[in-house]
Amino acid sequence: MNENFEKKLSTAFGANLRAARAKRNIKQEELCGRANMDRSYLSKVESGNYKITLAKVYALAAALECSLDELLPDLQDVKNAD
Repeated sequence: MNENFEKKLSTAFGANLRAARAKRNIKQEELCGRANMDRSYLSKVESGNYKITLAKVYALAAALECSLDELLPDLQDVKNAD
C-alpha cells in the first residue's frame, strides 16, 4: 500500500468514527471511557492522523454498540477519493 492510500483510509475511518459517535450523541470523553483509550489518541484517530490497530477498531465498535461496517470505509470510495 502506498502512503497516500493509507492516509485516505485513516481519514475516511476517522470520519466514519466521528459520524457514528455523533449519531449516538456520545462525546469523545465518554467514548474513551467506554473503549479504555486516551482522548488525545481518539482525537488523532478521528482526524485521520493515526493508524489504528484492529483490536482498537473492535473496542470502538463495541463501545459504540455498532457494526464494523459502520466504522470501516468502503475501499472503492477511498481509492476513488482525490
